[in-house]
Amino acid sequence: MKSIGFLSFGHWSPSARSATRSAADVLLQSIDLAVAAEELGADGAYFRVHHFARQLASPFPLLAAVGARTRRIEIGTGVIDMRYENPHYMVEDAGSADLISGGRLQLGLSRGSPEQVIDGWRHFGHLPRPGESDADMGRRHTETFLDLLRGEGFAEPNPRPMFPNPLGLLRLEPHSDGLRERIWWGSASDATAVWAAQQGMNLQSSTLKADETGEPFHVQQARQIRAYRAAFEAAGHQRRPRVSVSRSIFAIVNDLDRAYFGGDTSHDQVGVIDNMRAVFGRSYAAEPDRLVDELRRDEAIREADTLLLTVPNQLGVAYNTHVIDAILTHVAPALGWR
Repeated sequence: MKSIGFLSFGHWSPSARSATRSAADVLLQSIDLAVAAEELGADGAYFRVHHFARQLASPFPLLAAVGARTRRIEIGTGVIDMRYENPHYMVEDAGSADLISGGRLQLGLSRGSPEQVIDGWRHFGHLPRPGESDADMGRRHTETFLDLLRGEGFAEPNPRPMFPNPLGLLRLEPHSDGLRERIWWGSASDATAVWAAQQGMNLQSSTLKADETGEPFHVQQARQIRAYRAAFEAAGHQRRPRVSVSRSIFAIVNDLDRAYFGGDTSHDQVGVIDNMRAVFGRSYAAEPDRLVDELRRDEAIREADTLLLTVPNQLGVAYNTHVIDAILTHVAPALGWR
């Protein structure tokens, strides 16, 4: 059994060929797609976060809206760039969204990805400390966020407050019990996966990874997952962690699928991203029987308990509902995922 959800990057474009031509389009369609995915029996609705781009950005209004419109499906991010975040304010936003959803938030964090602007986090008022890199700053923000999520009091109350206070030091409100264990870290390297395990976070491993051995992407990713699980156990955490991988997977069941995705998708790609040599995982697009055979050979998918299907959101809600349904109907049962 696997938890299967979708991951939307939330692009919009004024192009006549795009079904999402404005920010309003992509936000409202994201809510509609989450509702449709829940009705199909999918397990998760996840959204990417990018700043200074025509994509989804501040995630919490969207997560709260999805939480209010759905009842069962997990809602999450993949991922929030922590270089941009005020951890204290974020705890309040996350707690509110989690309570609205009834405890279904699965929050993916990261040190971030290549940006649209130079040092965009500076415009949000965040600067690395002396001797810190921007990645160090993102991890520091994360550690503060995780500590605050424990819900322990830390702030001295005003002796003459506007409203009566409970006894002792005050914590941030609203607090949502259990959210601390539903935080994930998006990792591109083995070392940061081990760090995430030591922090007690779940692991999100994406469609790219630092090319550390020259092996195929799915082999390197599977090794990263095993290293993460070993580190999680060694750290003495008392629960079983979750691990997700993201893939572009399309079951070709009609002519429109073939027109969109019928080309050759059978190879990994290697490139340089943020001065890091990275291997980008292949897409999967084929008729269901062939697709099942190809996916069986993906070692990282076998290792993970959660699979996030990246969806082409600019093709609209109806087509993306079809994409998710085709995987749930034609592929997942044959692989034992359902």
